[in-house]
Amino acid sequence: MKQVSILSSAVAAALFSQSTMAAVITGQVLDKNQQPISNAEIHVHGKSQSVVTDKQGQFKIDVDNKGQLHISKNNFIDKRVAINGEDQNVVVTLTPTSVETVVVYASALHKNSLEMISPVNVLAGDELKDKAKPTLGETLKGLPGVNASYFGPVSSSPIIRGLDGPRVKITQNGLDSSDASRIGPDHATSNDSLAAEQIEVLRGPATLLYGSGAIGGVVNVVDNRIPTDNIESLTGAAQYTHDTVSNTNTYAAKLETGNDGFNFHFDGTKRKGHDYDTPNFELPEEHEEHEGEEHEEHETANSVENTFIDSQTVNFGTSYVGDHLTLGVSFGRIETDYGIPAHEHHHHEEEEEDHDEHEGEEEHEESVFAQLEQDRWQGYMSYALHDNWIENISLRVGYTDYKHAEIEDGAVGTVFTNKTTEARATVEHKLGLWHGMAGYHYTESDYDADGEEAFTPASVTKTNALFVLEERQFGDVTVELGARLEDYQIDSAVSMAEHHHDHEEEEEHHDEEEAEIINYSEDFTNLSLSAGAIWQYQEGQSVALSVSRSERAPLSAELLSNGIHIATGTYELGLGYHIEDGEIHFEPENIEQETATNFDLSFRRFIGDFGYTVNFFYNDIENYYYQQNTGLVFDEEHGLESAVDADEDAMAVYQFTSKDAKLYGIEFDVHYQVTPSALVKVFGDSTTAKLKDDEGYLPRIPANKLGSELQYTVSDWKFSLTGTHYFEQSDITAYETKTDGYTLFDASANYQLDLGPVDTQLYINVDNLTDELGFVHSSFIKEKAPLPGRNFSLGIRGYF
Repeated sequence: MKQVSILSSAVAAALFSQSTMAAVITGQVLDKNQQPISNAEIHVHGKSQSVVTDKQGQFKIDVDNKGQLHISKNNFIDKRVAINGEDQNVVVTLTPTSVETVVVYASALHKNSLEMISPVNVLAGDELKDKAKPTLGETLKGLPGVNASYFGPVSSSPIIRGLDGPRVKITQNGLDSSDASRIGPDHATSNDSLAAEQIEVLRGPATLLYGSGAIGGVVNVVDNRIPTDNIESLTGAAQYTHDTVSNTNTYAAKLETGNDGFNFHFDGTKRKGHDYDTPNFELPEEHEEHEGEEHEEHETANSVENTFIDSQTVNFGTSYVGDHLTLGVSFGRIETDYGIPAHEHHHHEEEEEDHDEHEGEEEHEESVFAQLEQDRWQGYMSYALHDNWIENISLRVGYTDYKHAEIEDGAVGTVFTNKTTEARATVEHKLGLWHGMAGYHYTESDYDADGEEAFTPASVTKTNALFVLEERQFGDVTVELGARLEDYQIDSAVSMAEHHHDHEEEEEHHDEEEAEIINYSEDFTNLSLSAGAIWQYQEGQSVALSVSRSERAPLSAELLSNGIHIATGTYELGLGYHIEDGEIHFEPENIEQETATNFDLSFRRFIGDFGYTVNFFYNDIENYYYQQNTGLVFDEEHGLESAVDADEDAMAVYQFTSKDAKLYGIEFDVHYQVTPSALVKVFGDSTTAKLKDDEGYLPRIPANKLGSELQYTVSDWKFSLTGTHYFEQSDITAYETKTDGYTLFDASANYQLDLGPVDTQLYINVDNLTDELGFVHSSFIKEKAPLPGRNFSLGIRGYF
């Protein structure tokens, strides 16, 4: 007991004692022309204590001991200055960058976009507002290495380096978005780009902080719903946009205010649009031809039916920000109705009298749309200890209640729900020359599905994880090491109903009542490790190398799916099933985790008129989970049977399997400031994804792209013209068809109005200027839903 008491006293002393050392650091921040830089931020590295420079570039900051000042300002290269814990005056000169520098909140260690070891892109400010679309996939698809799944423009998720779905973690302020977008491509993400302050895309595994679901990357949507800085006055923004291609009107507003450490936030978005127009295209040939009908020519269309959207979001938040303590809470509500294209149920008339009564209507197609609702609570606590080896203790908690109902002919069909609780506690510390973070991460997801398309059974998934991330500087080299140990548990009641649809209805009901219920529970232990370094070999130039090993356990959809997925037109089976003699058996044995070993090499130059970022990556994945065509089909009347003898309207059976795979490629972004008014960019990416041992390519891998952008500024006008060529995708599986290449041109013009205290901008964006017909290879419904045609976006936004 004596030893315990001594240990407790030592810990308490470390946490709460204040050093007798105290100093005042004064200084000035200047540019290369020795002109003062105002509003530059100065903080003690690794701590939340910070100040900003005044109009003369001067500052004063209190410190408790020796350390390092971190000076940062947008569009300048960050600088670090050593301090010795005594009163001193410093003069700092910042060098301008050729690209915008932004703090990356998902990095956890206060890094900006130029200091990151892993490749990262950040969309923020007016660039984000100009590119914001109803979905994250469409908003981000122009970035190098990023594409979209595209189930129509209102349901489109990001694909990073050929990886999507459960391998790309989508977070809101660092916590999981907790929707059902990983269950199927027709399920939209629940994040709205217009409410965001910035969107961060981290390529490569980011599993250390965000869990095994981030094996391919992280998309973090950052907003200010819980203010973490004091707001001294009333500020706000408003925006209106009209899109002609779908007759969509979008309204957005934000208000923030604060007083004496207490801060308040509100934002809301309203979007309503109709089916979108396309260039004229041929609809896929129907399998059925009715007796007496002659097949003459393909039917064509110039719009995609059932792609409307009616959405509204609202977020409220409040916080208290003190010298040491920050406390905040927020609530967000999303309500969205959106059409699901190529998602219809066919009802065949079986009786002759019905045929006579409804002549010419033997087949009736019902449009299906989704009703998405989500309530999201978030809480945040941070306590900064300015003079301790423990620098900061923080806690983020969230609770999300998500519901996705599919409405069929006015009635509720299948309902998907997901209730998620999440907590992340972190301790930021400094141990000798190492600065880092250790933490605990807990999630519990209660997923359920009820209805005709409930192809994945209800399940409860829990994770408990410990993680650590450490960095140290060796001169111009910064080294980063990390590890995460995660316990992953999944529980479900699996129903093994027999599929004998050739019996009478009473016998079908009898079979359903006698369906076998199997209580399934499994634990996986996921271990992830990473090591990386970045070398600033010259001012404004760096090279970064990272190596990581990440493990991922299967999601319930990958493991337990067993049923018709009408959105994709397939019958889906999970890893836990085995087909024998036309029968499906649940045998979830010897299922191993998906293990990825990833290498990233990045070269960056961000100084002067010429700059670039070039990333090379190689990802070796053992037990890669993917859907494989079994060669069987499922028929409502006969169940499983060979595709050779089946009816044409039978659904192909796809089963999740695991095989070793490799993905590799390059992504780049090069820019040149031709004149002070003109900037030229060239960007592109290439991804190759195939199974090992020459077993073929992986399905639905996005096509390579190459693009160029010209930006020109004159007076109060800003213009841009972008051309992007998507190459033909012919690296396909046996059950895919190749996708032709196409080129899209986009243009924009922005005019700055002088309206006194209100910063106002008028803008017009023209997407697909030449009205090009393009099909997205990564889409499950590419032939039925081409990209939108020419679209004029007209709008106005104002800030005060």
